[in-house]
Amino acid sequence: MKAAVITFPGSNCDRDLIVGFEKAGAEVIRVWHKETELPAGVDVVGVPGGFSYGDYLRCGAIAAQSPIGRALVDYAGKGGYVIGVCNGFQVLTEMRLLPGALMRNGGLKYISKPVPLVVSTEESAFTAGYSKGQEILIPIAHHDGNYQIDAEGLKALQGEDRVAFRYGANPNGSVDDIAGVLSENRRVLGMMPHPERAVDANHGGTDGAALFRSLLDGLVTA
Repeated sequence: MKAAVITFPGSNCDRDLIVGFEKAGAEVIRVWHKETELPAGVDVVGVPGGFSYGDYLRCGAIAAQSPIGRALVDYAGKGGYVIGVCNGFQVLTEMRLLPGALMRNGGLKYISKPVPLVVSTEESAFTAGYSKGQEILIPIAHHDGNYQIDAEGLKALQGEDRVAFRYGANPNGSVDDIAGVLSENRRVLGMMPHPERAVDANHGGTDGAALFRSLLDGLVTA
């Protein structure tokens, strides 16, 4: 399986995301933000955490207009699998590949610590390796992770089982404790916590590894 990981100026979790994919058995191709096409034959694209373009304007806003951003929108529009983590989640909302917006944390502080997440659905390639209701421990590291969406959009997410993860103890004020959401076709996932930082026991835990394994296993059998 082939995974592509995009690097923007200011990305700082691209290598971590590469390691997450590689530990699950994927061949990973690095993609620079100025490229205009994704590599041929890519099965999934990862948009990493960090501070793309210095978080100027709004977090993820400039990355959404980058040359590779247009290629990513086209890829997702054709049914491609995409995962955006932290700043990557912000980028995907700015691209309108996912609904809602990420706002300043409710406590107005940058938060970096492991937090409990509750798996809200098993019905996606990203979450099939977990059980619904399972609690896992995944690190967060963000200043603008407060997920907000209007009442109609929230009702749609809930009714269509598109909330992927919820915080066990809400750290940032996100509506409905939402930590990650899925697109309508369930092939795009955005989440603020960092599963790629939880794939090695020497780094404090491996609860994120199942996400990468289940994704790649699902793509093999798709």
